[in-house]
Amino acid sequence: MLKQTQLNSEYDEQGYFVIRNYFSAAEISALREVVLRFHEAWKEDNIQFYRSEAFNSSVITGIDYLECDDRLKLFNFISGKKMMDAVESVIPENAAFMNTQLFFNPVNPKQRDFWHRDCQYDFGVEQQKIAVQETQVVHLRVPLFDELGMELIPGTHKRWDNEEEFNVRQEINGKVSCDSIAGGKVIGLAAGDLLVFSADMIHRGLYGMDRLALDILVFDPDGDFADYVDDECLPSIEMLDKIDDSRLFESTLDLKAQCCV
Repeated sequence: MLKQTQLNSEYDEQGYFVIRNYFSAAEISALREVVLRFHEAWKEDNIQFYRSEAFNSSVITGIDYLECDDRLKLFNFISGKKMMDAVESVIPENAAFMNTQLFFNPVNPKQRDFWHRDCQYDFGVEQQKIAVQETQVVHLRVPLFDELGMELIPGTHKRWDNEEEFNVRQEINGKVSCDSIAGGKVIGLAAGDLLVFSADMIHRGLYGMDRLALDILVFDPDGDFADYVDDECLPSIEMLDKIDDSRLFESTLDLKAQCCV
């Protein structure tokens, strides 16, 4: 049983929490088998991109690379009790599924791990400031092998950058996004751990070891994110009946339906 109140307090203050040995070896092995099938098929289909610049892929639950049975296994893992307990410790009511991402080491040796906020890829600076204060998108990271993990700047899910952070993240005033930042906290991860962190805090993944991490992204239904959700990453109506607890996906489907009204 998770101490959800304690985890909520940690997330509210720091922007993240980590639960060690949360998943059993059997659970990780079964998940890894499905994800590796996706990864090998995705690499083959995106070979040039993979070799030149890729460090992640997305829509792991989609229809392009996995058969229906494997997609169903992923949906049941994502919405299983352990995951839902963690989700609801941050978003207590009506959390909605956004997407999945798979993070791996880049093939290109010139690529370096880089500081960012997720919102910087959709918004200008002034809108980013609003996003940090008003929106709630959460990553739940499940490492499939032992890895170096993440480096986070605690508390930046609620505050704007200081001068050093902004210069590094924006690559201005002689700084680049892979430079060190004072206050960074390294969170090493092992297979079976779960890291929950705010998408809009300043963070970076650390390249090295056998990095292969599945991220599940969820959002607060009060946020205006339904349009960001790719229809292909969602279960069909027929599949919903085969998912043990489909609330996470039904919430997204309901929000998308409201967008179309």
